[in-house]
Amino acid sequence: MTPRGYFFSWSKCSALLSLRILLLLPAGLPVSSQGDSQSDNKVMDNITVRQGETVFLRCSQGDVVTHTAWLNRSSILYAGDEKWSVDPRVSLVTLNQEEFTIKIEDIDMTDEGQYVCAVQTSSRPRTTVVHILVQVPPKIINLSRNIVVNEGANVTLLCQAMGKPDPSISWRFISSSGDMASDDEYLEIPSITRQRAGTYECTAVNDIDTDVQTVDITVNYAPSVLEGRDVGVTLGQRGVLECESDAVPEADFEWYKDDRRIVNGFDGMEIVTTGSLSKLTFYNVSDGDYGNYTCVAINKLGSASTNLLLYVVIEPTSSTLLQVQDGSGAAMGVHSHTCLLFIAILPILLRF
Repeated sequence: MTPRGYFFSWSKCSALLSLRILLLLPAGLPVSSQGDSQSDNKVMDNITVRQGETVFLRCSQGDVVTHTAWLNRSSILYAGDEKWSVDPRVSLVTLNQEEFTIKIEDIDMTDEGQYVCAVQTSSRPRTTVVHILVQVPPKIINLSRNIVVNEGANVTLLCQAMGKPDPSISWRFISSSGDMASDDEYLEIPSITRQRAGTYECTAVNDIDTDVQTVDITVNYAPSVLEGRDVGVTLGQRGVLECESDAVPEADFEWYKDDRRIVNGFDGMEIVTTGSLSKLTFYNVSDGDYGNYTCVAINKLGSASTNLLLYVVIEPTSSTLLQVQDGSGAAMGVHSHTCLLFIAILPILLRF
């Protein structure tokens, strides 16, 4: 080995042996050599930093420095200007008679802990100790998935988060102005109703930031139908019967006249269903179309029905009306057969 190689090898061993004295002491205590005054050792204030930021660690040099190093717990980061750490985030900023400064970029939770700057001067060794506290924004790590349940079931939603300081967790029902809420990881919903279907929001908060995620609950229930509205239609005209259902999942519709199921397109009738509304359309109403109809809404949880009546409407024509005037001269429409009856009994009335 060359003399230069022996020199560097001896330097590394010398630095390591001198630093081992520090590493053997209990963590968290100021480091000092036997016979040194406590004033030669300094405990700096804790450094609080957010995850992802950059930290600068600085200690003063002074006097004539023979050895200097930055340590993190049991690891040597820098011994003088020689980097011992393999972490690419750690780098040397300044090394001179005034200061010895390194920086750690993109700080993480694993970087939290005690850091020691050890300086050997011509007179005595001294140390500077600092503790890095890393704050981490909240992150929701475990959240209930979107769920589909039947009405009446018991539902429990879970939301768990991590962060530093520990985040507080709350639930809120955002699909309604109701008071459904919880200040806990769990949200209990006993015997859920259709009114409780919708979006639930979990919020995790600490001093650093907020994380929000949502869960959707779908509540299945059997159909109900609005009361059917009877419709009057003139012979030969177009008529429409409507049936509206409330159901989850959406209902399928069936139409019946008396006990006979109506097939779409049969006898000039058409069934068109859009979402929760079904329409039975007659394009040319005939005598045989008049009568009672039943609409049935069906899903996997049950069914409901309503009855509707299609009845005839006779439109008056000009041949069936006579114009007469009352005493004030106002015109009145009177059916011709009513007028003829009045004329027939008029002579009898005049006898009295």
